[in-house]
Amino acid sequence: MVKGPGLYSEIGKKARDLLYKDYQTDHKFTLNTSSPTGVTITSSGTKKGDLLAADVNTQLKSKNITTDIKVDTSSNLFTTITVDEPAPGLKTIFSFKVPDQRSGKVEIQYLHDYAAVSSSIGLTVNPIVNFSGVIGTNVASLGTDLSFDTKTGDFIKCNAGVSLSKVDLIASLTLNNKGDSLNASYYHIVNPLTAVGAEVSHSFSSNDNTITIGAQHALDPLTTLKARVNNAGKASALVQHEWRPKSFFTVSGEVDTKAIEKTAKVGLALALKP
Repeated sequence: MVKGPGLYSEIGKKARDLLYKDYQTDHKFTLNTSSPTGVTITSSGTKKGDLLAADVNTQLKSKNITTDIKVDTSSNLFTTITVDEPAPGLKTIFSFKVPDQRSGKVEIQYLHDYAAVSSSIGLTVNPIVNFSGVIGTNVASLGTDLSFDTKTGDFIKCNAGVSLSKVDLIASLTLNNKGDSLNASYYHIVNPLTAVGAEVSHSFSSNDNTITIGAQHALDPLTTLKARVNNAGKASALVQHEWRPKSFFTVSGEVDTKAIEKTAKVGLALALKP
């Protein structure tokens, strides 16, 4: 396992996880079971208002090959085959969705001590080609993320980012939407129990700013409390408890502080792993 800069998707990930991960206003249930032979079955259901969305995912592992097969309530079949390290630092991913015949895609990831590359291409006549690359170390890195439509000859995504990391803090700056938006994030470990984070986004076309700040605190080894607020007045909080190994119960809520008379939104999530 190399200790390099990581993939482009990892730039700013710590701050995003602190500010957005596990927050929800829906009701979600997840059940995960596994067998000694390497078969893992995960069933999940999410209730959004009067709608219920559910899926079943089966994961099969054989040596360095992992196959994921997922079926959802819309009768879509998602298949992903991952070959981990056919060569040192290399990973190959093949995915497709049935009945969408244009969804086939092949992706190759390569991790090195001083670079990380991810490239994918759609299995169609006029595919979309994606490329992301990062150079640097696990302390400082610089990367780009591109998508090119071979049918129109246009870049549909053009992003760039930089990340600086120390033992207790991570700062990142990304330029997204073809240079239209600038995003800065910050993640800081205050002490072994507490971490804080912030994200500032600016849109050049609309001249709008979005500021989100949040914190995470471990009440005890099994219980975590998180809270966040943004400049639009939306305040959220959650409590997550690991009541048995890898089984979590999460209660989250959101309130609009600028319209306090509105009913607060509450979400529940239960993840079970027998």
